[in-house]
Amino acid sequence: MPMFKINHFFKKPRYLVLEQNKPREGAVEKNNLPAIPNGLWLKCDQCGETIYKKDLSQNNKVCPNCGYHYRLTAWERIDLIMDTGTFKEINARLTSLNPLSFPGYEEKIQINQEKTGLMEAVVTGYGKIHGLDAVVVVMDSRFMMGSMGSVVGEKITRAFELATAKSIPIIVFTASGGARMQEGMLSLMQMAKTSAAVARHNQAGGLYITVLTDPTTGGVTASFAMLGDIILAEPGALIGFAGKRVSEQTIGQKLPEGFQTAEFLLEHGFIDKIVAREHLKLTLSRLLKMHYH
Repeated sequence: MPMFKINHFFKKPRYLVLEQNKPREGAVEKNNLPAIPNGLWLKCDQCGETIYKKDLSQNNKVCPNCGYHYRLTAWERIDLIMDTGTFKEINARLTSLNPLSFPGYEEKIQINQEKTGLMEAVVTGYGKIHGLDAVVVVMDSRFMMGSMGSVVGEKITRAFELATAKSIPIIVFTASGGARMQEGMLSLMQMAKTSAAVARHNQAGGLYITVLTDPTTGGVTASFAMLGDIILAEPGALIGFAGKRVSEQTIGQKLPEGFQTAEFLLEHGFIDKIVAREHLKLTLSRLLKMHYH
């Protein structure tokens, strides 16, 4: 057996020192590359293609590759649908209280108001679409997921009452996660209140058009959203009551592919038509024209 001397363990290790690579002639140093700002591009949620954000904005937030419809804010929707300068907002200053003293509810309302610039999860008003009068209700999913509390229900009800009093059509763009749990039974009561306002408008001979956008779920779906004389939807919108997992657990069955999408509902007769965003204003104006004439 070979013998090792103890002093071998304490010898200095040898290192190989390499010369620093010199840049090739004509090469541009990394630090001298032009700075590219962050946030100019995004990857489509559906097709995965890279999209220039400015192109997406100019295309009304629809992916130019696959047609995926991104969500719009309430004011983006109003700018898209209403004739320029004609929209007048109503009941803009209504804001939620905390009737059940739910912990942290006031703070959450304030945070959402600062984040979105809205007082509540819906904007209501009236104006013209290709010169034709209409009351318009637009929900905004950024504000507590568009949940329906007392103020949301009150604003929608007042919008229907205005449309009934003026004998003009009303168009409602839905986008909601359902009833607002922080208001408990008071939130659920808005389902009956808004539905009653829809019934009165119908009895007076008024036209009610619903446009279901992504997502439309819960108590909103179970009340005014599905009561329209004409029910339109945007492509790919999630529309339903309970979520897919909850439904599967309740019935003990696997639900079909595409369940609770606009396309599934159209196939099964729950909605009248799917309208791409670029054609929505023209479609609405044609429906209004038929009603007025």
